[in-house]
Amino acid sequence: MPSISVRRAPLPAAIYLLSLCSFAFGLSEFIAAGLLSGMARDLHASVAATGGAIAAYALGAAIGAPVLTAMLARWPQQRVLAGSMAVLALGSLAMAAAPALPALLLVRFGVGLAHGVFMAVASHAATSLVVPARAGRALSIVWLGLTLALAAGVPLGTWLGAIWSWRAVFAAIAVLALAGGAGLLWAMPVARPAQAAGALASLRALLQPVLLLAAGVAALVSVATFSFFTYISPYLLQVSGLGANWLGAAMLAFGVCAIGGNLLGGRLADGARARGATLLALGALAATLLGCHLLRTQALAMLVLCGCLGLLFFAIVTLSTMRLLALARQHRPGLEAVAAGLNIAAFNLGTAAGGMLGGALIAGWGLPAIALGGMAAALLAMLLRWRS
Repeated sequence: MPSISVRRAPLPAAIYLLSLCSFAFGLSEFIAAGLLSGMARDLHASVAATGGAIAAYALGAAIGAPVLTAMLARWPQQRVLAGSMAVLALGSLAMAAAPALPALLLVRFGVGLAHGVFMAVASHAATSLVVPARAGRALSIVWLGLTLALAAGVPLGTWLGAIWSWRAVFAAIAVLALAGGAGLLWAMPVARPAQAAGALASLRALLQPVLLLAAGVAALVSVATFSFFTYISPYLLQVSGLGANWLGAAMLAFGVCAIGGNLLGGRLADGARARGATLLALGALAATLLGCHLLRTQALAMLVLCGCLGLLFFAIVTLSTMRLLALARQHRPGLEAVAAGLNIAAFNLGTAAGGMLGGALIAGWGLPAIALGGMAAALLAMLLRWRS
């Protein structure tokens, strides 16, 4: 009976504030895609060049998550989290006032660094604020902010950018970041990490073979998903022969199901068979991508498959993060946040590599090949997870 009451007890307020903050960071990252045309016009740059704003942010997150988190391992979590939100607030104001593209790219990279640190430390903080039996659900609430930013924040921000200005959207993100940071200063306990290691020891932890293998699985999951999803627009329009309305519906299905996948992953991670659930999810991811190839001309089937892709990817994200935290707790105690950062870096690098793989497949075999390339990456991830 006590365990049941613990499972049903409300989660600490700090976890929901962490989710709000992850929403702000997610919006800062993803909204650039929706505002790209207006940004290019105002900054007197080409759309292709302005697209570097997305890559600069992702590169910063990939570096910041493992490296800066390792260097800040001895800092109290509350200060690191609040400081990251301060960087987001100031960076968002700087983006809103950017006079030219080079300045915008530099600021985007800096905010990306803070994004990586925040998500790594927040992932560990959320699991340490609750009993182990609820760690997966607490983590999924934090990551829910990112999925909500993708599913709801980006469409709303794109609309606001169209009727107002893209600069006003980034100014609004700054206000949101200030509110989230102030909330964390109020709700997060001030505690120095137990058994905190120095910067060099923390950086060496990134080379732990068991952690690198787990991060490799996470990277392959991103490669599998984004070798296809990066090019979903031309795939549905040209290969499937669908109209723009179907494309919008597919994107909505991906975003809405991503929310469900995030929450599902948290529940599965708290279960006794998390490894089996991960293997099953990886197999389902491979089957979904195969279905995208075989059923590419069936409109309703593609709509369902895009939803499945969002659900499975974000479920695996939560499962993978929990696994790296557990491995770090077992092999390098006190460096769980560094391990979470390694996981975030793996997903970001995998996203970039997935886009490159998809581009190479299109150049060599045409658009239909990208779903099969993604399937192969998912099967390889499944094999590595089965062997580890």
